[in-house]
Amino acid sequence: MTLHRILELYSGIGGMHCAWNESGLEGEVMLAVDINNVANEVYKYNFPSTPLLNRNIQCLTPDYIDKLNVNTILMSPPCQPFTRNGKYLDESDPRTNSFLYLIDLFIHLANIEYILMENVKGFECSTVRNIFINKLKECKFDYQEFLLCPSSFGVPNSRLRYYCIARRNKSEWPFRRKEDIVKSLPKNYGRPVALEDILELNVPEKYLVSDKLLKRAKVLDICYKNSRRSCCFTKAYTHYVEGTGSVFTNATPEEVEECYKVAKTFGDKSDDFVDTIKQLKLRFFTPNEVLSLMSFSKNYKFPENITTKQCYRLLGNSVNVKVITELLKILFE
Repeated sequence: MTLHRILELYSGIGGMHCAWNESGLEGEVMLAVDINNVANEVYKYNFPSTPLLNRNIQCLTPDYIDKLNVNTILMSPPCQPFTRNGKYLDESDPRTNSFLYLIDLFIHLANIEYILMENVKGFECSTVRNIFINKLKECKFDYQEFLLCPSSFGVPNSRLRYYCIARRNKSEWPFRRKEDIVKSLPKNYGRPVALEDILELNVPEKYLVSDKLLKRAKVLDICYKNSRRSCCFTKAYTHYVEGTGSVFTNATPEEVEECYKVAKTFGDKSDDFVDTIKQLKLRFFTPNEVLSLMSFSKNYKFPENITTKQCYRLLGNSVNVKVITELLKILFE
């Protein structure tokens, strides 16, 4: 069995590393690279034996990478250039510079046989995507693109993302022609589990939604113990309420409906409105619960000195481990 040697780029808190471990494939992460000091501290805490380089990708030369003797690259380049908040600047955004530099290196990396890349939905429509795919073709990689959501893998969370896997000297993929973007895998992973399977007990009151945010309770996405879904968690979770992730209550849907019905009899954002909604004890999912919803293993931990705010920011920039685990199995089959 081949022992794969992996270069993990834009490594963040190590979601790709976790996915490799979960895949059961033979191999080792030889080097992880990221410029985020806080993410690197968390990475080192969970993978103390893996060499970690705190440097910009553009510091890596072909000779340096060749000396690592790696045959696989796993990466999740910055996504902001391909998002609404990032103004869809695409290749004009300086945050694409390191990835564009890396793409130019591919032609010099003859030892690289396997690539897995993750990014946001929207990347597939970008100029950078076209540059990336054209370079894969030039370097004789066979590739397959995907748009996949964890909810299709038995995970009760929505996080639709773009993925591309590429390899050299292997047979073609068991999918449609590679010009198509695959939106589901042939395997049936079953319906998502209920949220009660991932909930922590005795959650501190600091996770309750603040009075300030409860004034916008009408836009909250509320989940329950038996819910089999939750919204995508972003790095702005707990600071904004709309589009940043779901909240949780032990109340029943019927109790929530009745409470909101009463609250609506008061003026929006009034003290009476907030006091009524507070009865539901709406709370944010804890960082450990978000880790579970992103399929990190139970033994994955944040160091005690990492603040809750930092945890959410790091998680918002991370990846779903389950989806990447399954794609790695396909990449190396």
